[in-house]
Amino acid sequence: MDKYKYLVAVASSDEIVVNTHFGKADTFLIYGILEDNSFEYIERRALKPVCEGGDHDEGRLIENAQSLKDCAYVLVSRIGPRAVNILEANGITAMEIPDIIDNALNKIISYDEIQRLFD
Repeated sequence: MDKYKYLVAVASSDEIVVNTHFGKADTFLIYGILEDNSFEYIERRALKPVCEGGDHDEGRLIENAQSLKDCAYVLVSRIGPRAVNILEANGITAMEIPDIIDNALNKIISYDEIQRLFD
């Protein structure tokens, strides 16, 4: 992890597009952002979906947030306010960017660079 500035968890069903709702995601692709603002794929992380058949499992939501705690950002197509709050409580910023993964990661990198200007 030391070689990365931060990690991003990406919800994608096809490994090309950010196209999965946080609550329905059963896997997240983990990318590491390097010092030169390039990125590389690290791993696929399997989680149990929070939302199954319209019901939301609060315990699973907390568990999934804990499983992604090493990530600075979670990149999804959609996410509800309760999930956003729980992720934020775990130090994770949720971003809805339904786009090609490479494009979405570049948007996160730009966003993060701007945020660092205010630190």
